[in-house]
Amino acid sequence: MEVAYSPVMGAHRDTRDIGAVLAAGHRSFSFEFFPPKSDEGERKLWQTLRELESLHPTFASVTYGAGGSTRDRTVRLTERLAMETTLTPLAHLTCVGADTEQLTGVIAAYAAAGVTNVLALRGDPPAGPGSPWERTAGGLDHADELVGLVRSLGAFSVGVAAFPEGHPESPSKDADALTLARKAEAGASFAITQFFFEVTDYLDLVERARSIGCDIPILPGIMPVTNLSQIQRFAQLSGTAVPDAVVERFSGLEGDPDAVRALGIELASELCARLLEEGAPGLHFYTLNSSTATREIYTNLGVNAVDSISASP
Repeated sequence: MEVAYSPVMGAHRDTRDIGAVLAAGHRSFSFEFFPPKSDEGERKLWQTLRELESLHPTFASVTYGAGGSTRDRTVRLTERLAMETTLTPLAHLTCVGADTEQLTGVIAAYAAAGVTNVLALRGDPPAGPGSPWERTAGGLDHADELVGLVRSLGAFSVGVAAFPEGHPESPSKDADALTLARKAEAGASFAITQFFFEVTDYLDLVERARSIGCDIPILPGIMPVTNLSQIQRFAQLSGTAVPDAVVERFSGLEGDPDAVRALGIELASELCARLLEEGAPGLHFYTLNSSTATREIYTNLGVNAVDSISASP
């Protein structure tokens, strides 16, 4: 028998429905973090969280590690965000390494902490990106199935992933758009993209989705280039291409990390400004657990961006 989980009343001062905020046309600014592996990393993360909390973001999300390896830490950190901060947490959940009963238990833990928003992801193959997908025994195969499970268990707002350059396993961008549409039909109310570097890739994704009737808000994911080799490594793992034009802008700066970082902030600011001008519903920053780059981009975008965060309900 399915059981509907009700979030704990009063567990969090702000239980905003992210999908409803976006559907109402409020511009969203949000941050993503990963669970630290050490006490020092956790201390630095909480410093970052407090610094970014002052910007009043629409929400903050916490990732799973590769193969669901940080599931327990992810749940624990998300619970603390709900209980100890004014941030609205977006809880990540993947199909990797868990059967339906275990997934139901994680959803129950989120609900008990007052978490009402979930990002439902299939996740990377257990053996790592590029390897064949293997369903966990008794588990789920696709993100739309996970969306349906979450929605069946309570009053959750569910987000999903979208891929401006196409998912690495998808045969085409059209097929990828159909996958996004299936996730919306299963109950997803918004999407967040993988990071990218070309505005046209994002606009093309939105247009493909709209052309087949998928009208959920799609938040662009932003990862500033503050370390070129690190970004190239992340891009390789995620299937995202670092355009030659971007790489060329960094030519000759390899021995000057400060110059690389400054140019990365400049390029990210330009990307963000163009996306907002083109009608993107907001920006989702992959922070890598540091606040400095994100705060600098805010400054470059201008005070109106920050004001719009505060205006969100």
